Amino acid sequence: MRQLGIWAERVGVGFVRSCVVAVVTMLVPTVWVVAMAWAIWWGAGNPWSWLGPFVLVCVGTLGLSRPVCRMVRSLVARWTGTFIPAGYREAGPVVRMSTGYWWNGFTYERSRRDAVLDQKWRVRWKDPAVWRDVRFTGIVPFAAGVVASVQPVGVVAAALVLGQGVPAGVLGLVVSIATAPYAWRLLVPVAVRFLRPSRAMTMTERVEELTAQRADATVAQAAEIRRIERDLHDGAQARLVALGLALATAEKLMENDPDQAKALMREARGGAAASLAELRELVKGISPPVLNERGLVDAVRALALDVPLDVAVSADAGLRLDPPIEAAFYFGVAELLTNAVRHAQPSRARISLSQDGGDLIVEVEDDGRGGAEVRADGGLAGLRRRLAIFDGTLELSSPPGGPTRVRMALPCDSL
Repeated sequence: MRQLGIWAERVGVGFVRSCVVAVVTMLVPTVWVVAMAWAIWWGAGNPWSWLGPFVLVCVGTLGLSRPVCRMVRSLVARWTGTFIPAGYREAGPVVRMSTGYWWNGFTYERSRRDAVLDQKWRVRWKDPAVWRDVRFTGIVPFAAGVVASVQPVGVVAAALVLGQGVPAGVLGLVVSIATAPYAWRLLVPVAVRFLRPSRAMTMTERVEELTAQRADATVAQAAEIRRIERDLHDGAQARLVALGLALATAEKLMENDPDQAKALMREARGGAAASLAELRELVKGISPPVLNERGLVDAVRALALDVPLDVAVSADAGLRLDPPIEAAFYFGVAELLTNAVRHAQPSRARISLSQDGGDLIVEVEDDGRGGAEVRADGGLAGLRRRLAIFDGTLELSSPPGGPTRVRMALPCDSL
């Protein structure tokens, strides 16, 4: 009885999915049928009868191809867990120039709206993914849509035939129900085969990504150099200049006013100690000594002791990586803990460092109020760009009310 219930559930789910696949995959062929009917109806004695249906076919196919492909990807991911990357080209930023015109990467426009619209259509029609989507919408109706349509069409036809008492209707109904759990599954291999980005598209996307990462790394390096220069100029350099003046004054007062000279030397000694502490703090911000000496795990544990939270750190034993990678993850954890203390008001946090199949996984979780998001000019976006240099990824889960979970992952081939 239980097996019968499971089979009935599979039949019901399969029938519904077959209906959904049939509707989605047959949208573009419906446009073709309408255009053909229009041509037949309007074509009697009219030499231009082909023009309207031809325009309808072109506009309908191009306009529906991307929505259909997005729905197919969504259905495949929801039903089977198979993620098919879209590979669409992303539009760049639209910038206003000093002349008042807007630059969209292609042309100058008088208004931002015109620049965005022009950019949108230029990017879309130069995107190879457009023609990949068009090809897919032409293939999928015959490769998967026809089989999926057999289920709803067979049930409707069987119902009509059964009303006339014909045994063939029973056979048609049985066949439709028996094949319902499997009819929609043809969509998955067809989508994986024809919807994934081609090798050329993947290489182009990778080149653009590496170019952007190089630009980000150059900008970040220049900003870090300016920060170090500013900290040295405003902090340690100013203290050392004052120290030199104090020592010169003490040297002049040594014979005439030894007590005043001793007081100046005591101040100078305090200034030297403050300068040394400031330089150590600056060096720690550039490259923490514990990170160089003990590695990422011990550096994160030491970092957790300095945070005004109850932080639990768990890590795999013997986890050592290249210094640039360890530095990226260390400062990433430091930034996440700082953001949590500053914005989320948590009481506890958890840090986990592990290797999963060779990949490095670092997870930071806090019990704060949540609501964090990745903004273009925010620290999380900068952290994501920093990890992208090593092909790393950052995933954020922060519903309102918490908890906030950040997962940083680095592929094994980068270790």
